[in-house]
Amino acid sequence: MERHTVVEIAEGLHARTAARFARLAADQGVALRISRAGAGPVDAASVLGVMTLGADAGTAVVLHADDDADPATATAALDALEEFLARRGGAPEGTP
Repeated sequence: MERHTVVEIAEGLHARTAARFARLAADQGVALRISRAGAGPVDAASVLGVMTLGADAGTAVVLHADDDADPATATAALDALEEFLARRGGAPEGTP
């Protein structure tokens, strides 16, 4: 299962946001990967892997969930990662 989305985080997936993203991916209970054109896929739970993508703001990415995962679990995991990418690195709505 996969999901196409865009990194909307102003600083992209670098350092702090990559660490938060990787931690979130690791907490999902399903194997997740992330890729972009010309790079990946890498383990979404790997800070270093996520940082090597060089995903700046506006970069189109593909989130991948393990094909053997329960569909409901995989969908929820992809939803969580997509929401993270849309919410400026996990900052609550309305937070600068």
